[in-house]
Amino acid sequence: MTTQAHPAQRTGLIDRYSALFITLAAALWAADAYFRPELVNQWKLSASEIVLVEDLLISLCFIPVMRRVVRELRTAAWRTWLALAVIAAGPQAIATVLFTRSLTYAFAPSLSHAASLGVQSEVYLLYLLQPVFGATLAWIVLRERRRPAFWPIAAAALAGAALIVFSQSPTAPQAQLQAALFVVGAVALWALGTVLGRYALSGISFASTSAMRFVLALPVLLVLMLTDRGVAGFSQYSIGQLPSFLGIALIPGLIAMVLYYRALSSTPASISSFAELGYPAALFLIFSLPAPVGFGSPLKPLEIAGAVLLVAAVTSLNFLKRQEVVRTARPSEFRSASEVTEIAS
Repeated sequence: MTTQAHPAQRTGLIDRYSALFITLAAALWAADAYFRPELVNQWKLSASEIVLVEDLLISLCFIPVMRRVVRELRTAAWRTWLALAVIAAGPQAIATVLFTRSLTYAFAPSLSHAASLGVQSEVYLLYLLQPVFGATLAWIVLRERRRPAFWPIAAAALAGAALIVFSQSPTAPQAQLQAALFVVGAVALWALGTVLGRYALSGISFASTSAMRFVLALPVLLVLMLTDRGVAGFSQYSIGQLPSFLGIALIPGLIAMVLYYRALSSTPASISSFAELGYPAALFLIFSLPAPVGFGSPLKPLEIAGAVLLVAAVTSLNFLKRQEVVRTARPSEFRSASEVTEIAS
């Protein structure tokens, strides 16, 4: 395997507390709950129509730095390009469309408030599978090795997120099978994106990784939208949708993803996978806030306990990162595609 340039060790604020900044970025992803349901329910846009415009707006934001990105990518290894292409097609394009499709069930107008909360609970509960996928893929692809101290703290983080999710409405009606399948598919792809993002960051900057995630996804999303709605899909857009699209593009999109990749460059993928549990945790806290800030579901003691446990666990992982609770391999030690295939089979 071609050895990529290994970035110099950083000692800035984000690098010292990188796991916590990943949790913050994941919490910002939850802001899409304020914008995406309106595009689905009020404007009747399909998942592919929503994600295409979202991705286009974010891509436009990278125009000021695109010359620098192109200059950097000219010297990138082909495996870095491959990782970026997979991130764009899978975690960004397909996974985001799948997850948006799942929300059409969770926020369907035909559901009662209690039934909707039940669907949302199951949809976001399945997000808890991401650390399982992420830790496994980090071991397979990046050769990350976890010391024994990693596992009880990781289990505490998972337990904290589970307390938040289960407390919402554990006896409410289950989500439809299709919604569950969409979420599981999205979560698996997002976990792969964490691992491949960590790989790409070993050779290029977080700005280039962020930009290529969205720019390379555009043709994939265009094909998905045309396959789903055809050319007539373009007629569904209107100026009244712009505030929601800008909200999605700027907060859970541009700001969150740039911060995420900056912090990921200093964080092992195994730790990042658990730090990203800040996303479902933040979502359920948003559901608990009173209207119009939130969705008016009362905050429960278990949610508070789960949030405290999750933050404590991620904070512990962040500080143990310096003691190599996860051993991160250098790029030259990453497994090749043939080795990954052999392990998977």
